Amino acid sequence: MTQNTPLSPRLPRLPLHPEDVAHRVLSAAQLRARGVSAAQTSAQCLPGGPWQHLLPGVYLLHPGPPTGRERLHGALLYAGRPPASARRAPAGPADAGYGESMVTGVAALALHGFAAAGDVEALHRIDVLVPRTRRLRSTRFVEVLRAAASMPRAVRVGELPVTPVERALADAVAGTVDAACVRRLLTEAVRDRHCEPAAVVRELSEAKLLGRPAVVGAVDALLAEGRAVAEARLYAMVREHGLPEPLWNVELRLPGGPRLGGVDAYWPDQAVAVELDARAPRYGAPGRRGRAEEDPQWSAYAAKREHLERLGITVVHLSPRKLREAADQQATVVRTALMAAADREPAAYVMVLPR
Repeated sequence: MTQNTPLSPRLPRLPLHPEDVAHRVLSAAQLRARGVSAAQTSAQCLPGGPWQHLLPGVYLLHPGPPTGRERLHGALLYAGRPPASARRAPAGPADAGYGESMVTGVAALALHGFAAAGDVEALHRIDVLVPRTRRLRSTRFVEVLRAAASMPRAVRVGELPVTPVERALADAVAGTVDAACVRRLLTEAVRDRHCEPAAVVRELSEAKLLGRPAVVGAVDALLAEGRAVAEARLYAMVREHGLPEPLWNVELRLPGGPRLGGVDAYWPDQAVAVELDARAPRYGAPGRRGRAEEDPQWSAYAAKREHLERLGITVVHLSPRKLREAADQQATVVRTALMAAADREPAAYVMVLPR
């Protein structure tokens, strides 16, 4: 069969492009926009016919089994079709037909490149996120998930709308009780720099998943992995931007007095300390972010910083996200603090010990 050859004498010419999934899987509305009636579509899907019924209102325009990409495209067409009662103009031939739907869960992670999510071609289930007002049932290989509040902004992976990594992770975690699988997904998210730990924990908290047995230990591993990645970025920032080499990962203490706490980098000659803010986000009421002053971990950070600054030590807080997205800017902040040391009163003498 050559390009633009009609599949039946009774059918209008369809633009068939074997390499283009969007022309191998079409919705009923898209077929009508191309001049194919419902009766013609049904005739093509009879046993032994050239087409097949992939999902309700979605058709595969070849007789063989669907590929993983075809199943993804079909799932979005199914979830994106308007309600029967909706009044809108007919879909045009170029309309993708996805509506507001987007791929999420394990399928989205596979599209984002997660090794732990497996191959797109091997997916047995495809999770699709739709607005909470949609009344659409899961069917066959499509699991319909409704957003609890507003829809996230979709990320385009190729031609497909996909949820951001942190939302895809939360939806994937919600669908599994396998602690080892959860740990692999969360660890890979941070280790391979798909997203920041705080964003993942925020999504898990909003989905009320942090208390699940499969999640508790995995979050600890996630934060440990995130801290290791942030420390590596801090080392790289110091060396790549020509900052003086500090004392790494040390504890400060007053001579004969109490411990002042640990810092990630310390320049004793300038009395400048850098501390990575790699805390997990804390929340007050379920599903609502708590105020910073209600977070005991943040309170401890603030108390330590105030104590050190009363002793004349400048404390620079750096977040993993800022180190990833704006290392040049963060290096300038540290360099400015080091240069300003000459204009300050000498700091109190403190002991520096390995942490």
